Amino acid sequence: MSQENLKVVERAIAAVNDRDIDGYLACCTEDIVLRTPIADVVGAYEGPDAIRRFFADIEDTAPDFLLHVDRLDLIGADRALAFLHTTGSGRVSGLPVDARTANVYDFVAGKIKRVHIFSDRQEALEAVGLSE
Repeated sequence: MSQENLKVVERAIAAVNDRDIDGYLACCTEDIVLRTPIADVVGAYEGPDAIRRFFADIEDTAPDFLLHVDRLDLIGADRALAFLHTTGSGRVSGLPVDARTANVYDFVAGKIKRVHIFSDRQEALEAVGLSE
């Protein structure tokens, strides 16, 4: 099942890039939780309606935002770690978005239950009990 989890992550990332909300939600449990680096300020995205808001936030902030996978690894049977390169430009400012991030994906029954996005890859490694 764990190799299939990597394929689920790949489909979820492709859905973000395609702005395919239904495709993304098909990869997730009903109680999906998406925690971004600013979650301490605005809170996590919890549930399908919040995921729809996340997609709207991407479109409002950086309509050409894309995720590029640098590395994707299994961390046990029900966890994956993706090192990502995010690109795009701000809708209002036009300033480029070019960042290296890491996402930790937790699975239940082959679906994504939690995503934690880290702006610092080392923090992500530490969160899953690894170091680079």
